[in-house]
Amino acid sequence: QVQLVESGGGLVQAGGSLRLSCAASGRTFSSYTMGWFRQAPGKEREFVAAISWSGSNTYYADSVKGRFTISRDNAKNTVYLQMNSLKPEDTAVYYCAAPAGTAWGFTISDYAYWGQGTQVTVSS
Repeated sequence: QVQLVESGGGLVQAGGSLRLSCAASGRTFSSYTMGWFRQAPGKEREFVAAISWSGSNTYYADSVKGRFTISRDNAKNTVYLQMNSLKPEDTAVYYCAAPAGTAWGFTISDYAYWGQGTQVTVSS
């Protein structure tokens, strides 16, 4: 059973930074793509970023490109999301996700396992 546990959320002022972490367990972490999604109040969950199993390939939503960086440490079974230049519109619950297989995907349907989420609030 794959388990994903996010941490690192909080309240930050606009222009500030946060780093989210997601600790994974239950299977060989280094074999799989990992992703981050977010869901703002009253909105659908949306893709934020993904990283390949080796970390050599990354992909970002246009809304966060240039501000957010996804990375991973396979020795620690952990994926990170460094968020800089935060904006009030980045306020959301952020979810770590993992696919069932080894596919590379950017949509909710590509991911089978989800963490419980961590709240990020950006004040103006």
